[in-house]
Amino acid sequence: MPNVHLTGQMRAYVDGQIQSGAYANISEVIRAGVRMLMERDGARQFYVLKANLEQAVRDAEAGDFEQFDPQAYEPDAGAR
Repeated sequence: MPNVHLTGQMRAYVDGQIQSGAYANISEVIRAGVRMLMERDGARQFYVLKANLEQAVRDAEAGDFEQFDPQAYEPDAGAR
């Protein structure tokens, strides 16, 4: 397990979280923080995807698209 070095302000916050009973130890506080970062990054990826899809819709509505040929994309799709 890697060592984690916290600033004095961060350590005081972590200690306060433990003393309040919100977390049992430093590891729980750190894991909660990493989970929050993971959720935030997931949300960021969602909003990037959402923006890309919205742009694709605007492009399609403006006529900027190509007809999709499912047979060219998957020639064996109807063979079953």
